[in-house]
Amino acid sequence: MPTPYGEKPRRAAATRDGPILVEGPVEVVLDDGSTVTSDRFMVALCACRRSRTYPWCDTSHRRKARE
Repeated sequence: MPTPYGEKPRRAAATRDGPILVEGPVEVVLDDGSTVTSDRFMVALCACRRSRTYPWCDTSHRRKARE
């Protein structure tokens, strides 16, 4: 379904206990107002803030003890 701007919307998928997967390319605005970009076709955004490469996921969430 096209947006009012003629582009199709980006698709994002929240995964249980994992990252948010977003169809790329993407530009992410960080808390401090700076931006980072990725031109990959699929980007994994960190949802747990444990990643050493935040905002990109580095699978650090896997080290969390399961409750």
